[in-house]
Amino acid sequence: MSKPANETAEHTGATAEHQPRPGRWLALAVLVLAVLLVGVDATVLGLATPFLSEDLRPSGTQLLWIGDVYSFVIAGLLVSMGSLGDRIGRKKLLLTGSVVFGAMSVLAAYAGSPAMMIVARALLGVAGATLMPSTLALIRNLFHDPRERSLAIGIWGAMASAGAAVGPVLGGFLLGHFWWGSVFLINLPVMALLVLVGAKVLPESRNPNPGPWDLISVGLSLVGMVAIVYAIKEAAVHGIRWDIAAAAVLGALALVTFVRRQQTLASPLLDMRLFKNRGFSGAVLADLLTILGLSGLVFFLSQFLQMVQLRSPLNAGLVELPAAIGAVGAGLAAGYVARRLSVRLVVAGGLGVVGLALAGCIGLGQDTSTFTLGTILFVVGIGAGFAFTVTADVILSSVPKEQAGAASAVSETAYELGAALGIALLGSIVTGIYRDFTTPAGVPEASADAARESLGGAVEASGTLPADTGSSLLTAAQHAFVDGLDTAAGVGAAVLLAAACAAWFLLRGQRLADSPAEAEPEQEAVRS
Repeated sequence: MSKPANETAEHTGATAEHQPRPGRWLALAVLVLAVLLVGVDATVLGLATPFLSEDLRPSGTQLLWIGDVYSFVIAGLLVSMGSLGDRIGRKKLLLTGSVVFGAMSVLAAYAGSPAMMIVARALLGVAGATLMPSTLALIRNLFHDPRERSLAIGIWGAMASAGAAVGPVLGGFLLGHFWWGSVFLINLPVMALLVLVGAKVLPESRNPNPGPWDLISVGLSLVGMVAIVYAIKEAAVHGIRWDIAAAAVLGALALVTFVRRQQTLASPLLDMRLFKNRGFSGAVLADLLTILGLSGLVFFLSQFLQMVQLRSPLNAGLVELPAAIGAVGAGLAAGYVARRLSVRLVVAGGLGVVGLALAGCIGLGQDTSTFTLGTILFVVGIGAGFAFTVTADVILSSVPKEQAGAASAVSETAYELGAALGIALLGSIVTGIYRDFTTPAGVPEASADAARESLGGAVEASGTLPADTGSSLLTAAQHAFVDGLDTAAGVGAAVLLAAACAAWFLLRGQRLADSPAEAEPEQEAVRS
């Protein structure tokens, strides 16, 4: 008996949809340029901070804003931009955002004041919010076979780690030969290559029935995210004040209103039903907690290497290289290992390993050897590479391809929100402990105040004092900074171990599909 015509057509369409897309690997090579760029940009800033501090002379609070305003803005806009890419086309959004990112990099390079640098970093966040969701969503639509997609996501994650590795080394070279603004200008050739080649080889993809883009939801998402993170950061540094409490209340109300609005819209900015999938929710939570525990420590690590251990920028970049090497190797192997073992074992085990490695940072000091630092960072890279690659795979495979942009944006929002919270909370711990150090006798009050603002301020202030007094001031400041860093490492380790426990329970029974047909039931469950 022959099959009905409509059933045969559906089968033929499904088979065609699952056929490998020609040129997909070349398209992936272009996509990872954007990921490489974001990785470079994130790590370069940490190395440039001491030079930027000496030139622009930001206060401690301004320095934190320079570090985390990018994450604030990008966290507030990622969901909106991911949804916009689903509507207007992910390729179009990616290429447009790349051009804007390059322009804003020039503005950051030539910033003449702390305020201008904060504005430039914020505008970079607006452009950056278009990049990461678009790349992941395009991967979801380029690679229909789950095993190929796992490898593509591994390469995507590996290039992000490679960017983190290239950033310090390239940045260290540039800082040794040029002014600090040059670390932002290295974005330009990468962006130019991405736009010129991407325009030719990237396929366009979008949701065929997206519905309108709800601007009210965009505003609610941005206001809610930025207000909440701002309130947390300010409360951690200054304690509770009426204006900080007001920001927290405003942010909470905006986010609650956002969630309720999504549940009533025919075409929501973010489909809240995605979170009913336990694997999706568990992967998102694991990402958020992991970055929260890591980011604050990473932000201050470059300052520790350069201003406590007195390494050159290039030397500091090379010390941080093992973390990226470990992450690249683990990311490429993650999909295979997760299928041989289990998703929850790989994710929870990876996060547990990172937590234990961070616990090893509690004893960091001026005399900590390069070998010890390299070993700790290599272990951190391996654990994070396994965990992040598998959670990205789980998130993408849990949703239909029409919602790939929104799902990718949720993943990246968790990442950026975790980064902002980590820098705000753990950074505030370091800053709070640091500011309480006792200055040696004979240090003028003005120099003491400058030294307590930041470690960079202490380095500058010590240079204006007699040799013995300046040396004593710098030593006291370095010890206080290390005390703060050790405490933050302990808190970060606790957060990572908690994330490992959460992943173990939430990812129970989760597995990666082996074929396109196996992935279909999960997608249908989200649609229904």
